[in-house]
Amino acid sequence: MLNNDLKIARVQETLRRFEADIPLLDLRVRDLSKERQKSAKRFAAALIDRTRAELEMLLREQPYDTIEPGAPTYKSND
Repeated sequence: MLNNDLKIARVQETLRRFEADIPLLDLRVRDLSKERQKSAKRFAAALIDRTRAELEMLLREQPYDTIEPGAPTYKSND
């Protein structure tokens, strides 16, 4: 089973790829009918929304007390 950090990294990468693909999707569907273009774009938007929701769920499940070795620690100047 994958650890939570690896799952988060994979979902973040998937989301980044989906979002980066939107301009290319516009090019790929331009020869389709307007109805099919809308359908493809709605599907892509739903996929992105679902991926964001999965990422949010994984981030909520991540334990707050785990700090990776070598991770920077931030101190307040107050």
